[in-house]
Amino acid sequence: MNPFKNKKGLGRGLSSLIGDVKTTSRNNKLLLSDIIRNKYQPRKNFKKENLEELSNSIKERGVVQPIIVRKSESQSGKFEIIAGERRWLASQNAGLHDIPAVIIEADDLKSLEFAIVENVQRHDLNPIEEAQGYQRLMDEFGYDQEKVGKFIGKSRAHIANCIRLLTLPKDVLNLIETEKLSQGHAKVLVGLDNAYVFAKKIVEKKLSVRQAENLVRIFKNPKKSPIISNSSNLRDLEENLSDKTGIRVLIKNKKNNSGTLIFDYKNLEQLNRLIDIIKANY
Repeated sequence: MNPFKNKKGLGRGLSSLIGDVKTTSRNNKLLLSDIIRNKYQPRKNFKKENLEELSNSIKERGVVQPIIVRKSESQSGKFEIIAGERRWLASQNAGLHDIPAVIIEADDLKSLEFAIVENVQRHDLNPIEEAQGYQRLMDEFGYDQEKVGKFIGKSRAHIANCIRLLTLPKDVLNLIETEKLSQGHAKVLVGLDNAYVFAKKIVEKKLSVRQAENLVRIFKNPKKSPIISNSSNLRDLEENLSDKTGIRVLIKNKKNNSGTLIFDYKNLEQLNRLIDIIKANY
């Protein structure tokens, strides 16, 4: 059985990538202390509970699938992880001293390709880590969006949408990385000058993606207020607002339809009620 068998849906799998490089040793065990992290690892966050589950599994059954490493260029006698960093971390937590490994010859590009493919296969990357991995292929190794898409097995549109997320403000990116904001929500915010303001409202109100889309649509295409042409319309509007707020409302409208809206509160209780109504709806 090939432990690196390609999973359905990807342009390239670990098995096909291994076929592109020279394998120097398959049946090998390396000391955990002789292994270092992959400098091209796109994944930055490892969930504690998932690591604990894998550690418990390793204690019971050992490491079933070997990690993939290459000789380190920066540290003599060390090996750099290409694929399998989570297994390496979990093995440390499980108290192991060594780990099965496949040693291959791979340049920096191949190392990044391995890391991205493994993580995308396992759905281990958050949307920002995924986008940063694709961006790195483009910036450092001359890939374009179409080539990245073919390599990963995703559409060019998917790659483009991922990379667009990186244009969002840092505060919004943090909300995505901490899983407070989904990728679907984030796509709605791309291109907005005040994206973080909308992001906070989405999180606070627990809006669905559809509700977030409607919120942004209203902002982009605000409805024009109907022209109030006579005093009877103004009085009706005053009465309607007064009924909803419980506070006397005065509207002073000029000929050019600019003017003043006055809430005539009588005490702090009325003022606080008005503030609560505004906060609850905006």
